[in-house]
Amino acid sequence: MGLNLRHAILDNVSGSDATQIEATITDAISSGEEKMLPGLGVLFEVYWNEVDESAKQQIVEQISTGVK
Repeated sequence: MGLNLRHAILDNVSGSDATQIEATITDAISSGEEKMLPGLGVLFEVYWNEVDESAKQQIVEQISTGVK
């Protein structure tokens, strides 16, 4: 049985409050380490699954602008 990375990441942040989640995101981005990218991806997936279509469209537009 292989490691379920998504499950491990969610277990790691489970019970965290907004301040702790923000610190996790900030640390992951500021470290610049590629090993942090899967964790950010999982957090983005959680966000994506929780927001409505309007919020999804807004984030897609922001990302599109940012990668130009």
